[in-house]
Amino acid sequence: MQAISISAAGMGAAAGRLAASAQRVGSDAGLAAKTDLAAERVEQISAETDFSANAAVLRTADAMTGVLLDLLA
Repeated sequence: MQAISISAAGMGAAAGRLAASAQRVGSDAGLAAKTDLAAERVEQISAETDFSANAAVLRTADAMTGVLLDLLA
């Protein structure tokens, strides 16, 4: 089912964005403040929201597949 693969790819992309933001924040921890921490926090919240939305799509697609299989059985 396409919705499952698309939502899984979206979850992977969101996880990558979150990891990249954490890396940027962590790499500047001991240095002068080169990273805009507010912008990075916004990026992290956005990535978390994207991940949650894609997880909801995945759960819905799974439930719909289950209902379809029950109807066909």
